[in-house]
Amino acid sequence: SRPILDMSYSRHFLDFQGSSIPTSMKKLVVTKLSQNFREAVTLQQDAPVPLPGDGDLLVRNRFVGINASDINYSAGRYDASVKPPFDIGFEGVGDVVALGLSASADYTVGQAVAYVKAGSFAEYTVVPARQAVPLPSVKPEFLTLMVSGATAYLSLKELGDLAEGKKVLVTAAAGGTGQFAVQLAKKAKCHVIGTCSSDEKGGFLKSIGCDHTINYKTENVESVLRKDYPEGVDVVYESVGGKMFDLALNSLAIKGRLIVIGFIAGYQNPTGLQPIKAELLPAKLLKKSASVRGFFLNHYLSDYKMALKHLLEMYERGDLVCEVDFGDMSPEGKFTGLESVFRAVDYMYMGKNIGKIVVELPHSVNSKL
Repeated sequence: SRPILDMSYSRHFLDFQGSSIPTSMKKLVVTKLSQNFREAVTLQQDAPVPLPGDGDLLVRNRFVGINASDINYSAGRYDASVKPPFDIGFEGVGDVVALGLSASADYTVGQAVAYVKAGSFAEYTVVPARQAVPLPSVKPEFLTLMVSGATAYLSLKELGDLAEGKKVLVTAAAGGTGQFAVQLAKKAKCHVIGTCSSDEKGGFLKSIGCDHTINYKTENVESVLRKDYPEGVDVVYESVGGKMFDLALNSLAIKGRLIVIGFIAGYQNPTGLQPIKAELLPAKLLKKSASVRGFFLNHYLSDYKMALKHLLEMYERGDLVCEVDFGDMSPEGKFTGLESVFRAVDYMYMGKNIGKIVVELPHSVNSKL
């Protein structure tokens, strides 16, 4: 039995490498509601480092994930009652540097954890122990599974009704969540078609098992689908919206299923939406006995830990590629430090990323030893 450390009410405590945890830190805060991330969000230089309560962990963030929905959050679209200022960022991976008494029953200082919780764009985040996921080590690949991997896994499992030989279309297939939809559909022995915006992305998709890639910058997606899949596709994993949604809807087979996991094409608009030809929707669905289903991860949290456990096991076995994009190829180089979150969001909306965009938060450790 190891001693239990109650660090929850100490004003000044040591982390596991013998360095003082500072009293202040950097973090990103939404100070004005706007779909323009740079207008909405401010980098605070001297925010107080929060103290963990009895059931909490204080996590020193080492990697944070960029999501298309960061813009929806900064625009106040998820909860109209929340007024600025509020913290932003959905997911992080890091080390436990302090914890409350109850939390120390399951966790220890120095442990690697991942979490999904608002407020990850900060050097330190307080995470309730029951929401944390223990990890074998701090690796950015684990971060790709927290929101992106879990979204693909649960949406396809609950709504996709995948079976051998089914034709699955994944839009934005080389993105953070698209990469998992492609791989999971292949594991279900489906024929997978992926749309992307460059030949480089097409090459990545082929490397993870995609059967047919369509570069929408150089090819007419609708014509390709009509020619190569005259009977239509059985399942669409759709995250783009606007014209791509209309096109995907028109490409459904009899009894086809279109799963909406996002509509990134509209997020930077004031309304958050790109117009679709929805007035024809009832007739189109009826004609094909087809369906459109929405998927929002927050509504499936009861199955979340199971999904994550499965995904982590697949990754550890080498059965899942977790592609991370640190922005090495972006004009100003790798995304390092909270200041680079702004660049990382721009990079995503320019459609440059292959895999999940991750920002590294380096920490200097002043050893007391």
